[in-house]
Amino acid sequence: MSKNATKSDNEAPQVLAAKDVKKEKEYDFFKVVQGYLDKAADVLALEPFVRTILSQPKNELIINFPVKMDSGEVRLFKGYRVQHNNLLGPFKGGMRYHPSVTLDDVKALASMMTWKSALMRLPYGGGKGGIKFDPKAVSSGELQRITRRFTHALGENIGPDYDIPAPDVGTNSQTMAWMMDTYANMVGSSAKQSVKGVVTGKPVASGGTLGRTKATAQGLVYCVIEWAKENNFELEGKTMTVQGFGNVGSYTALILAKLGVSTVAVGDHTGYLYNPEGFNAHKLQEHVAKNGSIQGYPGGKPITREEFFKTKSDIFAPCALENQIGEEEARVLDCKLIAEGANGPTTPEGEKILLDKGIVILPDVLANSGGVTVSYYEWVQNKRSESWTEEEVDAKLEKAMKRAYKEVADFARSKKTDLRVAAYALALSRIESVYKEREIFP
Repeated sequence: MSKNATKSDNEAPQVLAAKDVKKEKEYDFFKVVQGYLDKAADVLALEPFVRTILSQPKNELIINFPVKMDSGEVRLFKGYRVQHNNLLGPFKGGMRYHPSVTLDDVKALASMMTWKSALMRLPYGGGKGGIKFDPKAVSSGELQRITRRFTHALGENIGPDYDIPAPDVGTNSQTMAWMMDTYANMVGSSAKQSVKGVVTGKPVASGGTLGRTKATAQGLVYCVIEWAKENNFELEGKTMTVQGFGNVGSYTALILAKLGVSTVAVGDHTGYLYNPEGFNAHKLQEHVAKNGSIQGYPGGKPITREEFFKTKSDIFAPCALENQIGEEEARVLDCKLIAEGANGPTTPEGEKILLDKGIVILPDVLANSGGVTVSYYEWVQNKRSESWTEEEVDAKLEKAMKRAYKEVADFARSKKTDLRVAAYALALSRIESVYKEREIFP
């Protein structure tokens, strides 16, 4: 597998260095996300009953399932699907294959999907899932059997009008094709053609949408463009550093290169590279697609993780896993804007230092929501039996991201708060209004 493993509905990102694994395991991601929820709830004076409901997911599924490996050995895998909230629509969120997958991390990511969907005005709730294993350590046949067996084990806990998975770390469009096919073979033969929308992020030939592969990065870039316009920041001639060069990181570098932004440092789980003249984003993307990482790319000088974070640039795009920018990294970062392609890359302690330094953070819940937005477009096309052009998809995404950015920026100014709390507060306010209207079923 998974030389082309992607991050999506990121529904967000890719890889992390070996030294970061220990840090991540000590990091209570769910508690961090709940902290942002509490801050936003205080700004809104949120109804206490709404805060109570949203403080925990609706459903938490843990499934241990057997798979016969190529050697004939039967291994037991642990899979998760957390369904946080479905007040606004079906649960929606990615499927992550990674050795560090934990229930608490999946809970945090599921809740973030609830906020993203509400912020982007999508008729979705939030969900997330995953399997705790290394997809690069198994064969393609084993990967297919693991995916199909997990999908079968989930059974009716997913469905095109109930819970809709998508790619995430360690999964890609091929994974989604297997999931869709397995699910289609679990329903009656008369329903097989009507269940393509059970997953999004599929290959285009199998019911996916044009523009989906680059959607998360494209949405991120639209946010960067809006911020630049608002702050009279000319993108032409600016520099950028990118952590994580899978789907999100590579397309971010590629799209911004066309706007004159040069990527001078990149990193992934195999190390970090520096090129003061700027990388050829297209060639580096091709190298990663072929080799699975940036390792061995001849166009850059190897540097340490510490040197990477000290590299001066105008924009920093963290597009790897969560918990990458702590206090140590925040103190040495020298940039004007951080555009979060990953989910939760900045710790609360790191964020405080960055904001005190005057560095603007485009938060994950806004910046990388292009993935779930275009997933929604794919779902709509499946339901209508339509096929949109890439230009149509991009135009709809641009309009949606611009509107969301403006709403978040305006709210942040009016309430004198940062963009992250503003994004959470806007999402919460939309969910709260529905709870107030519908009230609680006895």
